[in-house]
Amino acid sequence: MTQDSRLSGFVAAAAEKFDVPGVSVGVLVDGRQFYASHGVTSLENPLPMDERTLFPIASATKSFTATALVRLASDGRVDLDAPVRRYVPELELADEETAATVTVANLLNHTSGLSWNLIDTDEEDETLAGFVAKLSRLELIAAPGERASYSQAAYNLAGRVVEKVTGMPFEKAVASLVLEPVGLPDTFFDLDDVVTRKFALGYNRGEDGGLRVATPWKAYRGGSRGNNPGGGAISSASDLLRWARFHLGGGEGILPVGALRRMQEQTVELRGSSLADGFGIGWFLREVDGVRAVRIGGSGNGQFSELLMVPERNFAVVSLANCGPDGHPLNQSIVRWALEHYLGVIERAPEPVPYDDTRAREVAGRYENDAMNIDIAADGTRLTLAAEIKPEIRAASDAEMPPDYAPAAMGLLPGDEDEYVITEGGLQGERGFFSRDENGAVVGIDLAGRLFTRAQAEPQSP
Repeated sequence: MTQDSRLSGFVAAAAEKFDVPGVSVGVLVDGRQFYASHGVTSLENPLPMDERTLFPIASATKSFTATALVRLASDGRVDLDAPVRRYVPELELADEETAATVTVANLLNHTSGLSWNLIDTDEEDETLAGFVAKLSRLELIAAPGERASYSQAAYNLAGRVVEKVTGMPFEKAVASLVLEPVGLPDTFFDLDDVVTRKFALGYNRGEDGGLRVATPWKAYRGGSRGNNPGGGAISSASDLLRWARFHLGGGEGILPVGALRRMQEQTVELRGSSLADGFGIGWFLREVDGVRAVRIGGSGNGQFSELLMVPERNFAVVSLANCGPDGHPLNQSIVRWALEHYLGVIERAPEPVPYDDTRAREVAGRYENDAMNIDIAADGTRLTLAAEIKPEIRAASDAEMPPDYAPAAMGLLPGDEDEYVITEGGLQGERGFFSRDENGAVVGIDLAGRLFTRAQAEPQSP
């Protein structure tokens, strides 16, 4: 294992600043790999973090699902431009035309028109087949290809395509197509594989500032789980850095290099989002200080993951942290430091304009999607944003869910009166925009690439 004292020092200082129990980091630069870890796997039964400590990586899983489908396409077994129904003929959605026309590519670049995810407490059938059978209940937000909106449900449906084409459970198919050929010994989906290795216990910060244990592992019971393609993988910093090397390389006989590069090409644009400037196939694409970055991240219950690559510089950085919500800003600070100190690339945060009460009152109100509520409040001096899992969903679920995000300051950005940035809290640095109808009325907000529709216009209390 190679170490860099500068990296180790910054990781330790950042972990202590954000009061995160443990963090595991890897950097690829000039063909060399550096690792830095700080803290412990758990406060109750502490073991030192290292580059092979396991973390749930949540939505970073989508890069494996997308790559598996691209390999099937390269082998002539899937046509990404074909309707999903060619492979999943039983697919029913809330709109028949959408069900008939949505393509596999629409699933992979988040232009399917499907809302965030199917939230269902019915545990009678937790397989991907059972998930797909319920998709007609899920709200549609646009016609296929009309707009980008980040969708977990789309990737879970993509996982069912993998199952139908290979005749194997999703998890075994991805292992066969991707994980084993690339050589990722620490990446899997089954809790039985986790408990035999060193893994990071997650934490959430309570209102008193103290840390309490997060218990996300119920989601990892055996069998093919309905959310695995969108967010069910477990991995390590060393495996994710190996994954980055694969995607920066020549395909290693597993995929044609052209197929890898096409995954990193923009297929749809995102407006005003810190998530990305646009989506490729399984990757988020954005420009940072004049260089093209390719990234993906994930957030779970007390666990956060981040992977960023700069293909033109053969550079990658991975950061995994085990505390919510502070793990997200910690990971972002480590990525920014690595970009600056290894590449001289500086990511500058946008500066909001001074508070304007008229503009603030125009956007204040409640926004919602199928799973969450967003409350924007204006109190005469500042705008705040709070995010919560819908109370009825939280009350009906027997699985622990991450805590809500308390009201945090946000500001509107210059140049476009509808774009904003969050300036404090666990979502600090997140950017998005408000959307309007043909009459100019504010009707929605995009946050982290997801669309939330305005439910009421009355200002909410901060």
